[in-house]
Amino acid sequence: MERAWQHGIEQGERKGEAKLLLRQMERKFGPADVRLRQQIQEADAETLLEWSDRILTAESPEAVFH
Repeated sequence: MERAWQHGIEQGERKGEAKLLLRQMERKFGPADVRLRQQIQEADAETLLEWSDRILTAESPEAVFH
């Protein structure tokens, strides 16, 4: 039971990180296309954190992901 609870917490955190990154991407680069949204929603927490760091200096959406 506790493991399921922990998994739920982690999923909620990951969804929040994805939502924040998507918001930052759209503020900086304009509306996100379906492919970009899907890529963000499918990413794991560690990857989302890496991308969140990259967005600070990225000059394009593609630069965030590479």
